[in-house]
Amino acid sequence: MRRGGRSAVSPPPPPPLGRSRKKAAHGFDAALDDAELVAARAALTQGRWTEVRALLADTGDDWDRRGHRVDVLARESSTAAWARDWRLAEPESADAAVLLAFAAVHRALRGKERSEKARASCREAAALVPFDPTPWLALLLLERSLGHEEDVVRLFDEVRHRHPEHHHAHHLMVARLAERRPGAGQDPLHEVYDFATWAAEQAPDHSPLAVLPVVAHAERYRVLATAGSENKDPVASGHWVSRRARQVMKASFDWWLEWEMPHESVHPRGFVDLNFLAHATFCEGRAAEAAALFHRIGRYATEVPWSYPDRDAHQAYFAARGAALGTA
Repeated sequence: MRRGGRSAVSPPPPPPLGRSRKKAAHGFDAALDDAELVAARAALTQGRWTEVRALLADTGDDWDRRGHRVDVLARESSTAAWARDWRLAEPESADAAVLLAFAAVHRALRGKERSEKARASCREAAALVPFDPTPWLALLLLERSLGHEEDVVRLFDEVRHRHPEHHHAHHLMVARLAERRPGAGQDPLHEVYDFATWAAEQAPDHSPLAVLPVVAHAERYRVLATAGSENKDPVASGHWVSRRARQVMKASFDWWLEWEMPHESVHPRGFVDLNFLAHATFCEGRAAEAAALFHRIGRYATEVPWSYPDRDAHQAYFAARGAALGTA
């Protein structure tokens, strides 16, 4: 695996700035920087599903982008009803079936629908589009929270068979694996680290899965802090200052310098990775690197991992950003 590049950078000048869980609409938008998705979502809340149809048709087989867009659309409370109308109007539409299935999963996770009904919707959608990993991603999202580990592994394999570098699926798998053996403490040989390293090594050099070991480190922190074996203040915990952690952070930051920093992020979930990386570099005490990442993130902050283990993510993000940029 080639992960070269520079190891330090001077932070660019910060732009002028300005959630608690009660302000989700304000600070954390799962659509991130996808303006077309934001517009289609707004149209769907008003029942104009034809704009979603056009969006998904344009997305084609860009599986990471398709999964991201369907997931974000499906989170809206009104999506299931409008997707059902779309299916009635166009019963042959696979996109309508996939969106309805994903919406059913989110409803099941909120306790608004029976999980077995959501599973059936996903299986029906998968049968319509056998090469599409998105219905399997929906099932993986459901079973990551509700299912047995063997189901999670099986569904991850179904997604990976259709798209080996599926970003969201790898994140879900890491989150579930991190929950194994919560009493093992700071075990550098924990299986979540092995999995993340393996996935990063299997991926092409340009793949954002290079950041997966950082994600694994944050997810394991969530588990340990929740179990009470780590300080609930991530900076005070020392979780990011071990020799292994420093190596992981440096490799991932170097990857970002080489592949992402000179360009606009082209991956639909790129800001998810940037937030994990900013969180890690800040917790490690690398202020210059963290400042560069905060500048790049701009207004596209994500709730995770700033909420770990049970923090006000808005407050945690802006406190860290202010400290890194010297504006606190």
